[in-house]
Amino acid sequence: MPGINAGFALLSQQFMFMAGVAYAVAFGAYAWDLVAYSKLMRRGLALESAAAADSVAAARLVGVGSAGSIGQDLGAGPEDRGVRPSSKVHAGSDGITAGDSMKYGPEKRRAARVAVALTVLAAVVHGLAVVFRGIGAGRAPWGNMYEFCTTGGFTVTLIFLLVLTRRDLRFLGTFIIGLVLIMITYASLEAWTPAGHLVPALQSYWLIIHVSIAVMSSALFTMTFAMSVLQLFQSRREASLASGKRDKALVMRLVPNALSLENMSYRINGIAFVGWTLTLMFGSIWAEKAWGRFWGWDTKEVWTFVIWVVYAGYLHARATRGWTGTRAAWLSIAGYLCVVFNFTIVNVFFSGLHSYAGVGS
Repeated sequence: MPGINAGFALLSQQFMFMAGVAYAVAFGAYAWDLVAYSKLMRRGLALESAAAADSVAAARLVGVGSAGSIGQDLGAGPEDRGVRPSSKVHAGSDGITAGDSMKYGPEKRRAARVAVALTVLAAVVHGLAVVFRGIGAGRAPWGNMYEFCTTGGFTVTLIFLLVLTRRDLRFLGTFIIGLVLIMITYASLEAWTPAGHLVPALQSYWLIIHVSIAVMSSALFTMTFAMSVLQLFQSRREASLASGKRDKALVMRLVPNALSLENMSYRINGIAFVGWTLTLMFGSIWAEKAWGRFWGWDTKEVWTFVIWVVYAGYLHARATRGWTGTRAAWLSIAGYLCVVFNFTIVNVFFSGLHSYAGVGS
């Protein structure tokens, strides 16, 4: 068994701290992008209102027509649907939402580009921290709560950056990077564990298979959680606009319509569900090899199954029972809350055969 390399373990901690700083700055840049876009929209709408008022006044002076007819020609008003072409930062945007293509538009958002660059930098440093942790411990770096959280956070960032190469999901940046920050902060402050050897039950190749798939699935569930939350906000906004109310959440014009968010979340949840099914299956096989039984109703096993049931219900209800819209979003959110409960409360506060995997080696 490889020995513990304290030097690499310490180096991992230092890189993790630097990654946290980079993530914090990237989070600020994503937030600034949203604020800057919202200000731009307000300024554009104010200019359009002034231009519309000037046109009406000029028409009255020259007797071109009544203000009412001019108003009809100009449209229902800039607060509802009068949008400058420059505001359409996504391909297929209708000016009210980002549309359903989620492809990049011609306009460049500097703050968003800086945020993505910082995210790439943070991911590289974060990845080095995970690698050095593995070298320091002489094994795969996901044998305890600290390592699971840090590796999980890196996986979330990596998947987010890969998706960004095909779709403009930068509007998710504050949510995704915010969640990653919470994960590594919790890991570093509350769940930190010195690099060490694993107990005999964990010294198996099934650790790599079982936990790596669980990490990947959890990362995908994290993305769909963020999408489902935004779906609820966008759905409420769309209903408000349809009733003739003013658009008070201009920043949501960066976000695709609620249906597009739901469809993408559904597809990603389907992939993650397959991974979670494998996690459950491989965990049972590992349990049989380690403890001589496939299933023992251990707290961790039960909650892993509960998560599987919730997401299975979500996929079934949406596909066959017509549970779409906000009901589907709430089911997706409920599933992710079960994931969080499983990897925090269950690991820390419930005793069982999996307890050693939560906070120590």
